[in-house]
Amino acid sequence: MRKPINTVIFDLGNVLIGWDPRQLYRQLIEDEQRMEWFLREVCNSEWNERQDAGRPWSEATAVLRARFPEHAELIDAYHLRWKETLLGPIDGSVAVLADLKARGVRVLALTNWSQETFPIARQMYPFLQWFEGIVVSGEEQLVKPDPRIYQRLLQRYAVDPATALYIDDSSRNVATAEALGMHGWWFRDPAGLRERLVDLGLLA
Repeated sequence: MRKPINTVIFDLGNVLIGWDPRQLYRQLIEDEQRMEWFLREVCNSEWNERQDAGRPWSEATAVLRARFPEHAELIDAYHLRWKETLLGPIDGSVAVLADLKARGVRVLALTNWSQETFPIARQMYPFLQWFEGIVVSGEEQLVKPDPRIYQRLLQRYAVDPATALYIDDSSRNVATAEALGMHGWWFRDPAGLRERLVDLGLLA
């Protein structure tokens, strides 16, 4: 018999908080194709993930400025104007989080996020205070889907993986959680998440 779920673990970016660097760079680069090239070849996701793993932004931007000196101002903007890459709360998901809290379900978060920029999000979004705990990749110097960062959360907060549901907009991150014995949900939209939580008996 499977154990009942009593803990829900949320990813944050594009589950509870919208994030897209295009929101910033559409203000800085008028041509859409040139903007996409910049975000693919210069300030790309692999480069950004290094900051999620703990690399300082000063080092990250210096590396790219040396390679692409003609784009120095655009490179610096990724960090200096990082706040403008945030799209705001995903209201339907925040409502789900509130309802889980109201029903006494334990809620935690596990996020790939720079330790330098995450404090900005904490100040901007009061609902981040609703979590019992948040494990931030930049502070741990590990990024999902590395199993070790999931295991740190499980150990730090004494979570039995068989009683936990993990929610993420990345299917590979969900797959790691499931491989560690958790229930998983690949997030696409708040309505689908709410429906799944009702099915599991966590929401009415």
